[in-house]
Amino acid sequence: MRLYAEILRLPGAAAFCVAALVTRAGGAMMSIGTVMMITGIYGSYGLAGAVVAVNGVGWSIGAAFLGNLVDRYGQRRIMLPSSLISCGSLGLLVVAGSLRLAPWTLFLLTFISGATAGTVGAYARARWAFVARNQGQLHAALSLESTLDELTFVVGPVVATVLATQVADIAGLIPPVVLGALGALWFYNQRATEPPVRPRASVSASVPDGAEAVGGVGGGGGASAGEVDGAGGAGGIGYHGPILFSPGVLPVAVATLLVGIGFGAIDVSVVAAVEAWGNKADASWVLALMSLGSALAGLLYGTKVWRLSLPKRWVISMTALAAGFACYPVMPSAVVLGIFGFVAGATVAPTFINANSLVQVMVPNRRLTEGLAWIATGVGVGCAAGAAIAGRLIDAYGYRVAFFTVLTAGAGALAITVLSAKAVNRAVRAGAAERGAMRRRDGG
Repeated sequence: MRLYAEILRLPGAAAFCVAALVTRAGGAMMSIGTVMMITGIYGSYGLAGAVVAVNGVGWSIGAAFLGNLVDRYGQRRIMLPSSLISCGSLGLLVVAGSLRLAPWTLFLLTFISGATAGTVGAYARARWAFVARNQGQLHAALSLESTLDELTFVVGPVVATVLATQVADIAGLIPPVVLGALGALWFYNQRATEPPVRPRASVSASVPDGAEAVGGVGGGGGASAGEVDGAGGAGGIGYHGPILFSPGVLPVAVATLLVGIGFGAIDVSVVAAVEAWGNKADASWVLALMSLGSALAGLLYGTKVWRLSLPKRWVISMTALAAGFACYPVMPSAVVLGIFGFVAGATVAPTFINANSLVQVMVPNRRLTEGLAWIATGVGVGCAAGAAIAGRLIDAYGYRVAFFTVLTAGAGALAITVLSAKAVNRAVRAGAAERGAMRRRDGG
């Protein structure tokens, strides 16, 4: 835990970390809040899944585009107005739902809200890469961010479900509007920790000001290919094409997309399952237990100095996650599902810590936000597809068939991870070699 205390004492770090947490806290309520509102008012899981899916598609399309603009023009200039548009559109979605307007209005508003939301988690990670002084600090920071992501999903579904079932069908979507707007104003107005905008043609831009060489972010020297956890992006310094096709990035993004399909299917299927078992409100604590397991695992994962190489940890964590996904179709009750979800959830945060760490190695630092945004985009597209597929299957065949979407998604993600393991490992080694060459050239 010493490392966590150390990184939070870095100038400005605690402030932007908490502000980012507030900003994305509402996002953890979005899916279940939308499902609760639409199933309560319109009475259709298919429509609920479709609306969640359109929001995810909008977010995924916008995330990569906004990530590119942020790298070119800065976080505040792009994301402050964009975030406020997102919150306003979400507020109008709540109004449209309460008035039971035609479904096309829900699709339009949720798409706009998603497309303009951005990926505050990626922006926070980019700030950590800017302020961190060495590789150990950055690894701890990435772990902390993944843990905070999961903590929002511990509290968020509970709050959204209680509000939707005890206050009003639309009430679960009110906190995302308020928290999103207030958090954006707080986070994006913190200028001291905002990464500087860099000319794309400048190779030297791969090293952020105030941090001499992320990974070693503080000039830590001599990292081997197996030690480059999130080291700041030497792997693609010479790469100038679409960042998604930077060596090693595409298979990681595709794998996270498939994991996202599983997450989207879980969100909708769990609500349907617990309703079938007798109490729709049980969805809140079932989903919260999964997130709690993930949060605790992420916190512990960040405290350990790993001897095993990052690419190997990526394969192992994905194997464990896929094994957990495979068990969802046989869950017999809410209690068993909650307990199992806690255990299976422990595989989630380490997997995404590894995914983000790989991207930080494999893309140039001047395009780091864009690279991280593709991971978020993969998850977003996947969640959208998973929610839509599960919603249709639930209406047609019931929740248990929908749970097979989770199993299939996990198996696909594992297959992509194993088949691309050698390519990802080569990209990581290339990153370490390029970093070493840069240090020698610069006399470091």
